[in-house]
Amino acid sequence: MRIDRLIGILTILLQKEQVTAPELAERFEVSRRTISRDIEELCKAGIPIVTTQGQGGGIAIMDGFKMDRTLFTNKEMQDILAGLRSLDSVNGTNRYVQLMEKLSVGSSDFMRGNQSVLIDLSSWYKNALASKIEVIRSAIEQRLELDFYYYSPKGESTRQIEPYYLIFQWADWYVWGWCKKREDFRLFKLNRMEEINANGHTYEGRECPLPDLRDVKVFPGGIEIKALFQPECKWKLVEEYGPWCYVEQKDGRLLFQANYANKDYLFEWLFSFRDRVEVIEPEEIREEMKLLIERMRDMYR
Repeated sequence: MRIDRLIGILTILLQKEQVTAPELAERFEVSRRTISRDIEELCKAGIPIVTTQGQGGGIAIMDGFKMDRTLFTNKEMQDILAGLRSLDSVNGTNRYVQLMEKLSVGSSDFMRGNQSVLIDLSSWYKNALASKIEVIRSAIEQRLELDFYYYSPKGESTRQIEPYYLIFQWADWYVWGWCKKREDFRLFKLNRMEEINANGHTYEGRECPLPDLRDVKVFPGGIEIKALFQPECKWKLVEEYGPWCYVEQKDGRLLFQANYANKDYLFEWLFSFRDRVEVIEPEEIREEMKLLIERMRDMYR
C-alpha cells in the first residue's frame, strides 16, 4: 500500500544521510518513476527533500531540518511490531513483519526477538478467515462489489454489498458495507459468510459513516436477568463479566444480575451451566426454561 511505502521512505531518509532512487525502488519493489512520485508527495507534506545528480548524488533530507531522526523509539517500534504480528496471525503470512523489516533499515534492535507483547488474533477458523479477509481487502481497495451467501438468525440469503471496512470486534471479524438488499449500511460477520466473490462491478463510493460499535448500540439490552449460580461457577462469571458481577449469598451461591439483548443467546449461555444455575427473574424466562427442559426430557426418553 502506498502509505506504507511513504512511511518506509521517510524512515530511511531519517536514518540515512543519503539514498539513491534505484536503492529505494529495489527495496520497495516498485519502479523509479513511482519513487519519484512518492518523493513529490513527501515534499508536498512539508518534508524538505533535496536530490543531487551525478556520481555521489542521491536523495536526502535538507540539512538543518529539525526532526527526531529516529522517528520511533525502540519501545514504540516493539508496540508497532506486536500489532503487525497480530495481523499476520490472521492471514497466516509474514507480510506485516516483512514491512517492519523494511522500515527498520537495520538500525534498530526491535526486530531481535526481545518483544514482551505477543498478540494472536487467529481462531479455530483461521484457514477459512485468511482467504475471506484477502478477498474483502482486495475488493475494498479496488472498490468492487461483493456477492456472498449469508447465514443469520432470521434465515439464509444472498447478499450484495459495497464493502468499506474490515473490523475486528468482540473477538470476531466483520465487514461493514452498504447492503443493496436492505438499502442501508450493515455489519456482516465473516464466519457466517460463504461463497464470497468480487463480482467485477465497481462502485463510486458513498459517504460512509463509521459503524457505532458501542455495546449499548449493538446490544441494546431489554431482558433483565437475575439468577443464582453454584460457587463452582465463579471462575466463569469472573472471566466473562468481572468479579463485580455477583453477590455471594449466605449459602455460598452467587446472585448474578445482567441485561441481555438476545433471548436465544441468553438461553444458550444459561444452559452451558447445566444444573448449576437457577433463574429467579423474570418469570417468563423461568417458565420458558421449564418448557425447554421438558421438551429435552421428552426427546431423550
